[in-house]
Amino acid sequence: MALRTDTFDLGGLRLSSGEGRRVELHMSIPPFSLAGQTYSVQPELIGAKLDISRTTGGGYALGLRFEASVAGPCMRCLEPAAPTFSIEAREIEQPGGGEELSTPYVEDEVLDVEAWARDALALALPAKIMCRAECAGLCPVCGENLNTAEPGHHHERGPDPRWAKLSELRLE
Repeated sequence: MALRTDTFDLGGLRLSSGEGRRVELHMSIPPFSLAGQTYSVQPELIGAKLDISRTTGGGYALGLRFEASVAGPCMRCLEPAAPTFSIEAREIEQPGGGEELSTPYVEDEVLDVEAWARDALALALPAKIMCRAECAGLCPVCGENLNTAEPGHHHERGPDPRWAKLSELRLE
């Protein structure tokens, strides 16, 4: 079984300016809470590639690539959903370079891999987690799953209750 890497010591690589390395590591990402539902990230140990390059001035150019699934209920039909996302994230850490050249994931040459991967995955998530792109959802009248309902599933519409008082009006 591969070892889990939550943080990575960049200084331990002892890279000189312009030098780079690719490191393969395994990490876990904690579950997400979206719209009151909990979505787990699978697999439990995600294989990732971390590209590290030393920049002039003592900074780092970082790249992270991995694939993960987010498993939980579909936001339309409530059936299980587990869409997979390919993530490619990049960060720059340049000491003294200001806010635009600084990443919140590096402190004292230690990279917080778990936090970076979680944020990168969160940014890649769609507004709605669905079992499939063409999910029809649930019938608003009876709650039946429209993905498995008979073709032409519908209900007779009664009169609009907002107009009920008009039925009492008698014009003579």
